[in-house]
Amino acid sequence: MSFELDRRGFLRTSVAAGVVAATGIRPVIAAPKVGGTLRLGIAGANTSDSWDGRTHSDSFMIMMGHGTVFDCLTEVGADGQLKGELAESWEPSADAKTWTFNLRKGVTFHNGKPFNADDVIASLNLHTAEDSKSAAKPIVSAITEMKKMNDHQLQFVLAAGNADFPFLLSDYHILIHPADNIQESIAKGIGTGGYQVENHDPGVRTIVSKYANHYKSDACFFDSIEQIAINDASARMNALMTNQVDAINRVDFKTEALLKRNPNVEIFEVTGNQHYTFPMLTGVSPYDNADVRMALKLAFNRQELVDKILQGHGAVANDHPIGPANQYYHKDLAQREYDPDRAKALLKKAGMEGLTVDLSAANAAFTGAIDASQLLQASAKAAGININVNQEPDDGYWSNVWLKKPWCACYWSGRATEDWMFSTAYESGVPWNDTGWENERFQSLLLEARAELDSSKRQEMYFEMQELCSNDGGTVVPMYANYVDAHSTKLAHGENIGNLWQMDGSRIAERWWFS
Repeated sequence: MSFELDRRGFLRTSVAAGVVAATGIRPVIAAPKVGGTLRLGIAGANTSDSWDGRTHSDSFMIMMGHGTVFDCLTEVGADGQLKGELAESWEPSADAKTWTFNLRKGVTFHNGKPFNADDVIASLNLHTAEDSKSAAKPIVSAITEMKKMNDHQLQFVLAAGNADFPFLLSDYHILIHPADNIQESIAKGIGTGGYQVENHDPGVRTIVSKYANHYKSDACFFDSIEQIAINDASARMNALMTNQVDAINRVDFKTEALLKRNPNVEIFEVTGNQHYTFPMLTGVSPYDNADVRMALKLAFNRQELVDKILQGHGAVANDHPIGPANQYYHKDLAQREYDPDRAKALLKKAGMEGLTVDLSAANAAFTGAIDASQLLQASAKAAGININVNQEPDDGYWSNVWLKKPWCACYWSGRATEDWMFSTAYESGVPWNDTGWENERFQSLLLEARAELDSSKRQEMYFEMQELCSNDGGTVVPMYANYVDAHSTKLAHGENIGNLWQMDGSRIAERWWFS
């Protein structure tokens, strides 16, 4: 019982200790100042972008969605601690199956409608609609009942205990809309966030202005924000160096030295759980063969990728999605090394000597994805593997290539908890399971670990799950990538820089100001 009480307190106030330890930290510069227009040059925009959080999959709309135009129920702060956003507090039952949330009072949507429990229920139900392809569907579908206790209190009943449930409600897909006008909210961007939409040109730019009635007194310091889509890395770097924008994401390591020489530019880097991946559709030949999957994993020269693609801004990874900032990261799992001879032997065993495969890639997947694919192409030749690198268009990559082409490049920001990451991309049948990998033992452990409150038992389960992913899974995870972004020295921020997503947890709009 004593552990459960401690665990409850932990859930209400803090993310895993590993996340806190890895958060970027610098001294406080000055008290926040109000005013000015923040100009952001951001990669990750698409012409198909919309205000439907269920579809958000890249940085442009993730940043414009949660923390700018919309809010979630909870938020992982810049210091790595979980805190309330539209929810003020929460309390679990002893088995973590029932959670009572107290909602914030005095909040209004941009159209003037007061926020209440009905808005939460209607917004969450969007993710479980029959035709929904939301990546948050596995989170919301685990809720068997949402009870409205009063206008500002909700009770969630889960199908099974989930010790991480409050963390999951900070997912950037789970935006809160006004219950009486959800379609207009999705069409026009009507939320409760600190900024309201003035103009939205998908794939080009978005302009928002400060919402005067926002409830946060310690956030949202700019008068307005202009977020410009700059998917080309060189153009993004140039825009910052010539003062066309105030901050950019995804620094191009090839031109990083130029940024460092500019006295008006500062680079900020944090270590989180971001990882670059190469998922295979395991229901498609030859990726349905475990020996072929392992042979391809052994064909990656991981250190070469870290050195040449990340320019040292990261570390080798081990073919599972749990990162060094997670609480249950299996740091003692034997590291997979480049081994073309063993890869060749496995292909011979599978009857696939001289294997030829196609790999789809675009720099929309991650900066340097094409170069990384070509390095793999070269390293795989020693194993007798012929890789045809198909360079895909950046625009529409996530809708036309990812989840559709048998083998492609991809990136994941990682998640604050192990279950959050696994349930988003590795649970059987979830929309963003980008390999379709099925492993009965893994799926069983996933359910057991989710409801387990004993930390040592959870660790054992998560360690085994990382081993299963590494040895049998359909995703090659060769490297962890630090978040490396850059900004004008005119900008300032608080004591911490969040490491859950890029650009201060994708909440630079809320947390930064002009000095």
